[in-house]
Amino acid sequence: VIITFEDIKLGAKHKAEDDYLLSPKLYCGKCNRLMVGESGTSKTSKKYHYYKCSGVKKFHDCDKKTIGKDALESIVLKQIENVYMDDNLIEKIANEVLKEQAKENTTLPLLKKKHAETVKGISNMLDAIQNGILTESTKDRLESLELQKADLSLKITKEELERPLLTKEQIIEWLKDLRKYGTKRLDHKRRLINTFVNS
Repeated sequence: VIITFEDIKLGAKHKAEDDYLLSPKLYCGKCNRLMVGESGTSKTSKKYHYYKCSGVKKFHDCDKKTIGKDALESIVLKQIENVYMDDNLIEKIANEVLKEQAKENTTLPLLKKKHAETVKGISNMLDAIQNGILTESTKDRLESLELQKADLSLKITKEELERPLLTKEQIIEWLKDLRKYGTKRLDHKRRLINTFVNS
């Protein structure tokens, strides 16, 4: 394996970006541009980490002051903690997730509806056979419905495996499980921010 100087610089850049947990999510409240993580050293050699508006940095048309990285991330993490420690809020989030799930997957409800109609059709055909109506066409129709039912069952199973629907209990359990994450470890902080913060 050959590692170039560019690889080392790139690795350092990614590490630095990773440490600024809000960098891909944070926008300036004045000009709405992305805020980026930066660091600087004072005259006393103390290192400072902060977020700076790209409008100030690149375009020089925004007067947003820099914000201390640790202070801002602590505020965000505290707000996240307020959410996942509140049982009522978790209940509301779970209800919203259920609504979104129902909206997202339009294929599954259609398949299930068609499956139910096919099962009803099979039942009607069996009733007809029990009442003595057995012709070549009823036999063919019954076989066709049975094949259709098997095909729909397969499609439903495939759809459920590809895009499994969570129950309300599973969503609540998953959210409450996040309570085991602290706000001291970097990987825990990253997980919490990535889970709860969009922008």
